[in-house]
Amino acid sequence: MITTDQVKELRARTGISIMQCKKALEEAKGDIEKAEILLRKKSKEVAAKKAERSLSSGVVASYVHGNGRVGSLIELLCETDFVAKNEEFQSLARDLAMQVAACDTEFLTRDEINDEDEKKVKEVIEEEIKDKPEEMKEKIRQGKLDAYFKDRILLEQSFIKNSDKKISDLVQEAAQKFGERIEIGRFAKFTI
Repeated sequence: MITTDQVKELRARTGISIMQCKKALEEAKGDIEKAEILLRKKSKEVAAKKAERSLSSGVVASYVHGNGRVGSLIELLCETDFVAKNEEFQSLARDLAMQVAACDTEFLTRDEINDEDEKKVKEVIEEEIKDKPEEMKEKIRQGKLDAYFKDRILLEQSFIKNSDKKISDLVQEAAQKFGERIEIGRFAKFTI
């Protein structure tokens, strides 16, 4: 038997609708941890189904650090004006703007990295691993390359307010919560 307290707790953790939380808890036989995992899996499926919908609305959010020397802008897109005006959606956009201001973000996705960017990083890495055994170099090279770009790709970064979640997870959860396709459009960071 699923209690209302269990549903409330799962909803507080995920922000997902009461009905979806109840269904996930029933499927997980009352285990909140399992239900949360089920909801994450479902959010990825929901996001994939909505990938073809057009994004005709959204918000531009800004963040300026207290000292006024660092700021950022981000465009968070959605399907309808109804979602764009939602306070939680706008709060997500502000959090994403803060993420951009706090990190060395250069790319939205891994696909944006061009050969020239990768070549420059590989040159630095080659210098670092020149004294390593040959059989280990490729593994070390790939690990260092992945680590370098992970910190510079917005969707792959750990969220600064909750390191258990990646930015891509936040966007997928928002898509499930609002029932619309949601994407990050453009972003920019300004530093003096």
